[in-house]
Amino acid sequence: MINLIIGPKGTGKTKRLVEHANEAAQKSAGNVVVIVKGNHLTYDISHDARLVNIDSYGIQGVEALSGFLCGICAGNYDVTDIFVDSTLRIIGQDIAALSTFIEKMNKLSILADTKITLLVSADPKVLPDEIKAISTEV
Repeated sequence: MINLIIGPKGTGKTKRLVEHANEAAQKSAGNVVVIVKGNHLTYDISHDARLVNIDSYGIQGVEALSGFLCGICAGNYDVTDIFVDSTLRIIGQDIAALSTFIEKMNKLSILADTKITLLVSADPKVLPDEIKAISTEV
């Protein structure tokens, strides 16, 4: 299952990510992975979750992030939840690429039986209907 948290910058998306990730870490019988750009959530995310600074691995672009997430799932079959903050900053500001990325992540989510949550900093009005249709929070 894939979830999207969409909204303009400053609308509390990261705060919701922290809440959802900490809740998942508390309830999960497996592993929870939180991917962020930088170290800004070091003290906010529970130590029960794995916090990954994507900048440490030089990941940029849709294909690189897709491969990275596939590698996380392939390397550890116990991953129950993956949270990605700043999705558009990682893959680039291309909305068409975002649609393709979401399709790939939806397939990965089903294949790996992993819940994937993506934070998208964008005005929902500029997003295609297929993205808005799977958005869980705006």
